[in-house]
Amino acid sequence: MTKRVLLGMLTPSSNTVLEPVTSAILAGVPDVTAHFGRFRVTEISMNSCALGQFENEPILAAANLLADAKVNVISWNGTSSGWLGFDSDVKLCEEIKAHTGVPANTSVLALNEIFEITGVKRFGLVTPYLDEIQEKIIANYARSGFECVGEQHLKDRGNFSFSEYTEERIAELIRTVAKSKPQAISVFCTNMRGALVAERMERELGIPIYDTVATSVWKSMKMAGADPKRIKGWGRLFTEVG
Repeated sequence: MTKRVLLGMLTPSSNTVLEPVTSAILAGVPDVTAHFGRFRVTEISMNSCALGQFENEPILAAANLLADAKVNVISWNGTSSGWLGFDSDVKLCEEIKAHTGVPANTSVLALNEIFEITGVKRFGLVTPYLDEIQEKIIANYARSGFECVGEQHLKDRGNFSFSEYTEERIAELIRTVAKSKPQAISVFCTNMRGALVAERMERELGIPIYDTVATSVWKSMKMAGADPKRIKGWGRLFTEVG
């Protein structure tokens, strides 16, 4: 039997895109499978209740259950550090490893690594979020040396509703952001269908599209010793980024 690679994914409870899209990305590499654990997330805003959803305790409880499946890696497949600060993801990864013994990553830290590898300093941003969230994300990237030169956001507090935007709506947002001529565009939400349009939009616009569901798969495969370049049909992230 071929040695299996098991990727653990931590998932917001109201997310309905992340799981099927992740499984679709991995469909062509049957020895690599994704396994999911949920914790409660129902709203994205800066109010105290919404921010409290991302405290580490419930995330660690979900991670401990995933570890029972003997996964090779655990990824927080979500974007909360975009507004909470990237250090929150660094600390979370450290705590997951300490509690479970399993190495960890996040969608956002993976995206930031991809920007570093590819030399991206000027990026475009597509999200479903409220103004207050979008402003925090842009400010956090600016503090880390990345300039958001074009952005579109849908002013939605979701989180379930993020999954109801169509692929064509997301493509329209990407086209608008592309007018600012960024070096890359991120669809920054793991409950939007950005990965499903990434390759098509890259062909149309000539700009890399980095969706945060895809960044989690990319980094998890690398950490588990599986070559992400085995993924075909899901954009330049998998075919071009080392």
